[in-house]
Amino acid sequence: MRCPFTRTVNMREKIILKSTELFLTLGFKSVTMDDIANELGMSKKTIYVHFSNKTKLVEAVTFHLFDTICDGIDTICENAPDPIEELYSIKMFVMQHLKDEKTSPQYQLKKYYPQIHNQLKFKQFEKMHGSVQESLQQGVETGVFRDNIDINFISRMYFTGMTGIKDNMFFPPEEFQMAYLMESYLEYHLRAIVTEKGFKILNQFITNNQS
Repeated sequence: MRCPFTRTVNMREKIILKSTELFLTLGFKSVTMDDIANELGMSKKTIYVHFSNKTKLVEAVTFHLFDTICDGIDTICENAPDPIEELYSIKMFVMQHLKDEKTSPQYQLKKYYPQIHNQLKFKQFEKMHGSVQESLQQGVETGVFRDNIDINFISRMYFTGMTGIKDNMFFPPEEFQMAYLMESYLEYHLRAIVTEKGFKILNQFITNNQS
């Protein structure tokens, strides 16, 4: 006989997973608790047992998605042969993970759930700042990045740039696809810091991606 706690955890996870799918596809604003209940084939009351309101559910989905992506990034960082391939692999992983995204979750989160957005942005900065610093240091030590770069400054600039390209005011989605923005910014970032050795690796990735 399974204990009640196990059933509770599984039901909560089921709600989070389905809500994540709907929020990324349709947007945080558009999806209602009724929509989620209908998709799950359960009553709305069951959802409210686990999440007292939609804001609590949005918060749970947001940080579940953040933790899932962080786990994937950690795995990539542990196995990548060099920092350039690491960054390209992370970009591909994030885009694949959000492949069903048809709205702008970051924009909607900022507009309709600003407190959650601010919490997420702080967690994203902590994670990215630390991992990019390690990547830059490894790149310097292995000769693919210039040895005179300011690692602390560049890691912060990288976060600022990656955050900036998601701002719909500056990069309206009807003009710029997210895949193009991430690809272009990554190349822009790397060209500024690579050595001749690093440029050969970077050029190979650009050629492969265009083929």
